[in-house]
Order: sequence, then structure tokens, then C-alpha cells
Amino acid sequence: MTNRMNWGVLGTGKIATRFAQALNNIPDQAQLLAVGSRQQDTADAFGDKFNIPRRYASYEDVAADPDVDIMYIGTPGVYHSRDVSMSLNHGKHVLCEKAFAINAKQAQQMIDLARDKGLFLMEAMWTRFFPIHVRIRELLAEGAIGQANGLTVNFLARPPFDLNNRFFDLNLGASVLLDTASYGVSWASSLFGEPEAVTGLATFGESGADYQASLVLRYSGGQLVSLMSSQISFDDKRAVLFGNQGKIVVHSPWYKPTEMTLYRDGEDPVEISLPLGNFNGYEYEALEVMNCIQAGKTESEIMPLNETLTIMKTLDAVRGQWGHKFPFED
Repeated sequence: MTNRMNWGVLGTGKIATRFAQALNNIPDQAQLLAVGSRQQDTADAFGDKFNIPRRYASYEDVAADPDVDIMYIGTPGVYHSRDVSMSLNHGKHVLCEKAFAINAKQAQQMIDLARDKGLFLMEAMWTRFFPIHVRIRELLAEGAIGQANGLTVNFLARPPFDLNNRFFDLNLGASVLLDTASYGVSWASSLFGEPEAVTGLATFGESGADYQASLVLRYSGGQLVSLMSSQISFDDKRAVLFGNQGKIVVHSPWYKPTEMTLYRDGEDPVEISLPLGNFNGYEYEALEVMNCIQAGKTESEIMPLNETLTIMKTLDAVRGQWGHKFPFED
């Protein structure tokens, strides 16, 4: 990649804040040119914090800025379909936070529009691009743990309890399945492909959202994956990838890791550390987006759109078993 690309960011929340910092960490490749918020004062405050020259009190004004190359969608998931479509219709490439959409129907519409426009679109599943997860894929290809038989994943994290925030408000797309469980479903997909069977149970809270979810998935190679996610239980973010000749323990937090341990039959454990330096982790997915665009690609081979759609269908299937819909769904 040779040319620096201009980014516009929609949203000024926690994840958008971290992504903005990541762009500022790679100034030779990326320029954070514009930010959009619902209010001018929040756009200005965000702009001051990250030295962003253009601040808009409108999401569409960012998308309409002729100098913006790529839009980062950091708004709540319930608005992803709206904001991605708006950005694509303004001729912008797009990186959209996970969960990519509320359901597979929305995801299909977004993907169809990007392909019709010939524009780049990718789900921002940052985990796939961390050096540790790149190394895991290499180890599996080398047969380091023999036949990979499955995965156990915990993602338990308690956000501040507030029935009006995106974690608990159904009207904002609140769902631990779409929020934290989707990380594990996506990781398993990257390793084993599309599941041939999935089942799960949930604990629903007073808001009507799923506060806890436990899933089991089976894959065509016989692999089994067990996932536990919760937003009301004490933190636990460990993961184990197991094979018939060894295992890989990804140290907490597995979804943004810097360390893991490789265990193999008859050998001492091997500690593997891949520190991020001054990065916070979001840089890797941003670099992937820019490298793809400058190579003339409209999607990433590491996070392809067809896989994003398959993951959304899996999440839909689980919600279907629960008989659970959002108030705004058809």
C-alpha cells in the first residue's frame, strides 16, 4: 500500500473512540478526515480529541464529503443497515462494526448493494486480524495439534446496567447473542466453516433481551464448538482450541489476545507472545481494508461477505429456536 486513505467515522461511542485512536496510530496509511455525530458539540469534542479537521452534526454529511474514501460505521447495530446503505449510495467503501446487521435479510441487502456498486464492504470482526489469531491459523495448517476437533469459548463481560443503553434496550438491538456470542460464532466459522447444526439456550432479562446465551455447534468434520456468553456474569474470557495431538489455550481476553500456550503430546508447553506495541488492535483490520481497496478488491479474503452472511444466518437460526424477534423486525 502506497497512498494514504481518508476515513470518515460515524458515531462517537467507546468503539468508535478506540478505532479513531487506531487510525491515528497509522498516520502514514490513514487520515481520519471526518466524524459524524447526532450533535455538533459531541462531533467537535471527538474531533478535538483526535485532531479531526471535519466535524459534522449529521451522518449523511460525512458520507457526502467528497474527500472521504472509507466509512467506518460505529453506530449501534440496529442502525447498521441504514448507515451502510447510505454510505454505499454515496460511493464510499465501508467497514461496519459487528454484529454486521440485525438479521440475515438486512445483511443480504447490504451485501447486494455493495456488489451492485462495486464498492468494498467488510464486517469489522477485528479478532481475525490479530497476530495471535493469524498464528493460530498457521499452526493449524502445520498440523501443530493434529486434527482440530473443536473449541470452547467463554465471553462473559458485564457492561454497566442501564435499561436505556444498547446492551439492554431491545429497540437498540440489545442481544448478547449478537454482541459477544457473535465473536465466538465467527471464530469457529473461520476455522471450521459453516455449521451443519446449531442449538442454544438463553436467559432473558427484564428488558426482553437475551442477557446470557449458551450455544453448541457441529461442523462437517465432526468438530464441536461450545460457546458461553453473558452480560450479567463476572468476567471470563478464556478459550481452548483442541485437537487429537494437542491444544492451544488462548489467554484472556481471547478475542483481543497477545499470548497463548501451545500444548503437544510429549512436549513441554510453548508460550507464544505477540505484543501489540503501541497498537490497540483495531489497526490490523483498518490496514486490511486499505490494502484490499488499493489492490482493487471489493471484499476481504480473511473476512469475506459470504461468510458474514452465513454467520448472520446461524445467529438467526438460534433466535428462531428461541422464538425471539426484535420489536422492529418483520
